Amino acid sequence: MGSKEWRTLNPSGSNRVIVTKELPGERWLNILTAADCQIEICTSPEVISSGEIIAAIGDRCDGAIGQLTEPWDDKLFAALKAAGGTAYSNYAVGFNNVDVDAATRHGIPVGNTPGVLTETTAQMAVALTFAAARRVGEAERFLRKGRYKGWLPSLFMGNLLWRKTVGVVGAGRIGAAYAKMMVEGHKMNLIYFDPYQNEALEDYVAAYNTFLESRGHTPVSCKRSETIEELLQAADCVSIHTILDDSTHHLINAERLALMKADAIIVNTSRGPVIDEAALVAHCQKHPDFKAALDVFENEPEMKPGLVELDNVVIVPHIASATSWTRQGMATLAASNVAAILQGYPVWQRPDISVFLEGEAPKAAPSIINAEALGIPKYQV
Repeated sequence: MGSKEWRTLNPSGSNRVIVTKELPGERWLNILTAADCQIEICTSPEVISSGEIIAAIGDRCDGAIGQLTEPWDDKLFAALKAAGGTAYSNYAVGFNNVDVDAATRHGIPVGNTPGVLTETTAQMAVALTFAAARRVGEAERFLRKGRYKGWLPSLFMGNLLWRKTVGVVGAGRIGAAYAKMMVEGHKMNLIYFDPYQNEALEDYVAAYNTFLESRGHTPVSCKRSETIEELLQAADCVSIHTILDDSTHHLINAERLALMKADAIIVNTSRGPVIDEAALVAHCQKHPDFKAALDVFENEPEMKPGLVELDNVVIVPHIASATSWTRQGMATLAASNVAAILQGYPVWQRPDISVFLEGEAPKAAPSIINAEALGIPKYQV
C-alpha cells in the first residue's frame, strides 16, 4: 500500500472497503461492520496520492470512501472496477474532485454527504464575516506580539454590519442558511444571486418583515439580483456558496473585485477556485480597507504568494464543517452509502437524511449522485 500507514478493522469481513483517511466517530464503523465489511483505513495525515490509492485498491476491493483532496478520476475508478469494486462515496457534500461520468461508465455509484453541513458551514461563514469585519485576527496577532499598551479610541476600528446589505452568491441550502442568520441576527438587507429563485428564502424574509413591522421596526429588503455584478456593487459583505464547475471557476476575478465597495468584505467557504486567488491578493494589497475571509484555497494546501502576509485577510484551514456532530454525520452518511450499495439497497434521495444519524436507519443509500444514470431504484416507504 505504499509508504502510508494503514490499519484494518473487522478482518474477517467478506467485503473489502478502503477508507483513505481516519474518520471521526464509531457509528460509521458499526455500519460497515454490520454490512460484513473488512475496513482498511489510511492513518497517515498526508494527502494520499492516486498511485497510493491504486496500490491500496489492489486486486480485490469492493468499495471505497475517499476525500475531496483526492482526484477520483477515470484511472481510479477503472482500478476500483477491475478489483471488483461496486461502491464509492465522497466524504463531502461537494464532488468537484470526482469524475462522476467516469464512475458511471464503470458502473460505480458515487455517494456524497448532504444535509449535515448546512448550519455548520453557514455558521462558520458568519464567524468569518465578523472576524474580517471586526479585524479579530489582526487584533489577536497584535496582542500576542506584546504590542498592546492600553485602550485607544481608534484601535482596530472595523465595520459595523448592522442594517447594511449582505450579498449571497449561491442561495442553496448553505447560502440560504447564512442569509437567514445575517438577516434575522443583524437586520441586514439581502441581495442574492442564483440561477434559481429561492422562494422559500424570500418567504422567510417576508415573514420576518411582518414581525419587524408588528414591533414598529423598519423592515429589511430582499432582492434576487439579475447579475453577479449588480450584487457585488450593492453589498457591504459578500459570501460565496456556489458549486465548483466550469461556470464558477474564477467567478470572482480582478474585474469583479474592482466593482465592490472599497471597504467591502468577501467570504468564501465553498470551493477555493471560485475566487481567482492571485487577483484577490493583488486587490487586498491595493485596497487595505477591503477585507477577505477564506476557509478554502485555490490549490490547497498551498496559498498564492502574498496571501499569508495580508493583515486584511482572515484565513483558516478548510474547517467550515469541522464540528463533531457534522463530521461524524458525514462519516455515517458516507459509510451508509457504501454499505447500502454493497447490500443491494435502493437510494433514499430525500432532503431529510436525519433518519440515518441515530437509531435504526432505513435500508437505503442516503445520497447517490448518479443513481438515476445507473438505474438504482428509489426507496419506497
